[in-house]
Amino acid sequence: MNSKEHLSPALKTIVWLLWAYFMGCLFVMGQSSHTISGTITDKSNGETLFGATVFLTGTTIGGVTNEYGFYSITAPEGEYVLNISYMGYTDMNIEVHLNQDLKHDVEISEFSTKLEEVVVTAEEPERAILRKPEMSVLKMNVATIKQTPVVLGEVDVLKSLQLLPGVTNNGEGTGGFHVRGGAQDQNLVLLDEAIIYNTSHMFGFFSVFNADAIKDVKLYKGGIPARFGGRVSSVLDIRQKDGNSKKFALTGGVGVISSRLTAEGPIFGDNGSFLIAGRRSYVDLILAAAGEDNRVSFYDLNLKTNYSINRNNKLFLSGYFGRDAFDFAGIFENSYGNGSGNLRWNHIFNDRLFSNLSAIVSRYDYDLNFDQDDFEWVSSITNYNLKYDLKYYLNDSFSLDFGANGIYYDFDPGQVQPTSPDSPVNPLTLDQKRALETGVYINAEHKLTDRFTAQYGLRYSSFSRLGGQPIMEYANGQPVIYNSELGIYERGEAIGETDFSRREAIETFGNLEPRVSLAYLLNENSSLKMGFSRAAQYIHLLSNTSSVTPLDVWTPSGPFIKPQLSNQYALGYFQNFLDKSYSLEVEAYYKTVNNRIDYIDGSELIGQNTIETEILNGEMRAYGLELLLRKNEGDLTGWIAYTLSKSEQRTPGGMAGGPGINGGNWYNTFFDRTHDISITGSYRWNDQWSFGANLIFQTGRPVTFPNGQYQYEDLSIASYAPRNSDRLPAYHRMDVSATFKPRKYQNKRFKGEWVLSIYNLYHRKNAASISFGQNLETGANEATRTAIFGIVPSLTYNFKF
Repeated sequence: MNSKEHLSPALKTIVWLLWAYFMGCLFVMGQSSHTISGTITDKSNGETLFGATVFLTGTTIGGVTNEYGFYSITAPEGEYVLNISYMGYTDMNIEVHLNQDLKHDVEISEFSTKLEEVVVTAEEPERAILRKPEMSVLKMNVATIKQTPVVLGEVDVLKSLQLLPGVTNNGEGTGGFHVRGGAQDQNLVLLDEAIIYNTSHMFGFFSVFNADAIKDVKLYKGGIPARFGGRVSSVLDIRQKDGNSKKFALTGGVGVISSRLTAEGPIFGDNGSFLIAGRRSYVDLILAAAGEDNRVSFYDLNLKTNYSINRNNKLFLSGYFGRDAFDFAGIFENSYGNGSGNLRWNHIFNDRLFSNLSAIVSRYDYDLNFDQDDFEWVSSITNYNLKYDLKYYLNDSFSLDFGANGIYYDFDPGQVQPTSPDSPVNPLTLDQKRALETGVYINAEHKLTDRFTAQYGLRYSSFSRLGGQPIMEYANGQPVIYNSELGIYERGEAIGETDFSRREAIETFGNLEPRVSLAYLLNENSSLKMGFSRAAQYIHLLSNTSSVTPLDVWTPSGPFIKPQLSNQYALGYFQNFLDKSYSLEVEAYYKTVNNRIDYIDGSELIGQNTIETEILNGEMRAYGLELLLRKNEGDLTGWIAYTLSKSEQRTPGGMAGGPGINGGNWYNTFFDRTHDISITGSYRWNDQWSFGANLIFQTGRPVTFPNGQYQYEDLSIASYAPRNSDRLPAYHRMDVSATFKPRKYQNKRFKGEWVLSIYNLYHRKNAASISFGQNLETGANEATRTAIFGIVPSLTYNFKF
């Protein structure tokens, strides 16, 4: 929808209806009801606990803490026992006489055993999970992530998430991740609310997230809350630790290719805390010592501090800075990285109304230098984000979220310039683009009956492509045309250009994005859930490779590139059994995406000022069945995750004419996986030894292979099968790990552990690619299979003080 005039009346009507309902509920509240509110924190370090469950024992009245540990519940006047519970912590029971509004800030303690044998992804009591209308959500605690065997001993948030249903990568050594058949750029990745555009170090071998600095990881695969916008596939919401407010602490580790160190402690007396976490690789130092000319390195730095002005006001300041650098014998140099900062203000208006105001800046840039050609290419994307979120706890049956945000984008697709006066390269400055994205939302969580709970909301988003650069005009308005004689797509005829000033909007889009989730409690141990969500995405990643690379360029929607629009439907069944030692989650989903861009054969994206001449607009669809069976208690814990899915794309010729891509037929996306199975387990043998293992099987990813060749004069020219109609061989591997904790550290403040991990235990040479060519000696055609990893052992020493 491009016309805001048609949307505004509808939006106003819905908002006023919700407001009228809210005021009606407020009016009918009994005068004898009172509210108890406060913050739940870890007693040992003062960290707020997100997702802790707070209930009045013997009733169905309760809730969970928000991202800042705040809770609020309302109940009739009377005597109650307030129960606070959180996975890995001792339950706290507090007797309360609710004859007035009360404040209860509560500190809870970890079990004395630290529950090291418990490796589960859920952090809420099982009944709360069953009743809550939230679905298509994956959570992982840091303890789980750290016990997962990984390549080269580097603990990795993203690779741990890929062991759960509906999440996969695009092959070994690749960056990014895919959720329910979606592309990498369709995932919104947030670190303390700041957008992270490239999640990879070393071209995808490791992620940018240092597990020592992370407190909470939550991935929304569907049913995305209305407060999130801008992506059509998923939201990965990662929160950094606040810092230990009780005492100074050090945490770190020394691994095969990198080391890390985290320092945290109180500041401003008892009113604040800080966290500084750094990580650096030393592959470049090893290569230099070995006399190699190549250099490969990365680092990242996490910073956070907070200050409590008073009981109702708290400030947070957080930042992330990370960078990769490559130098191949001085011929090719490349560096890229993310930087972000966020200033937040938490304000509690009263015991029912909580607010958070955030001012955020985020930037991703890369620098490419070819010394042999004497040129340098610099590109970046920067955004400035202001957002205000509020939550109102009306009573035990109804709560309301609402807010607004605005993001200003500055796209700098690149400046190619010579690095010496004698360079043969001509300077080229690509058009800088600007855009403004805004959104307002309202969302309600409503317990309709003791068994039936609903979450419903509405988001209205708008996007304006701003001026400041010329827009090309084409004959018949077609940037791409079909040449029927040659049977190929070509660039349209440019007939002029229109200049737009910085104050003008080149084009404006607006979309309503409804979201709804329902949960019905069948009995004490099972529930049914269903959901629908609509989302709009206004920025696009330009890449015709099968995985994210540092050279990929982001571009905004505009005259020739329309916003992506998705609709997702999901249905799920959830059950606990065998005295809640086991849990089962089964979900089916169906998702469509309109206006998904695809690239014509032979497209040129690098250094391209008129990207509209290289693409066609199409559509996507993805559907599947996900199963997650978990063992939650005992010395042996873990899960089995299975995904059966299909991800396809179709790109007709449209106004450009011709058959489109792949004859206008549906074809597999690069990231389609028919079967994806992961078995993950952890076994605690005794106080000193614990073991972990993964077993992974995936259908090979789709590729396009040649299916024949023909001779033209002295040339041998290959012909190819339909796009993505072939597949690489199936991918599978097994990883194992063993953790040893010396007894001499167990009763001391300094604690250390050794972690031995073996990635790809049975040395499977999984195909990263298969290339075809002619043997120079025999003249025969042959296929060459390339593998990234065989067996990779590693040893890491972790410590904390």
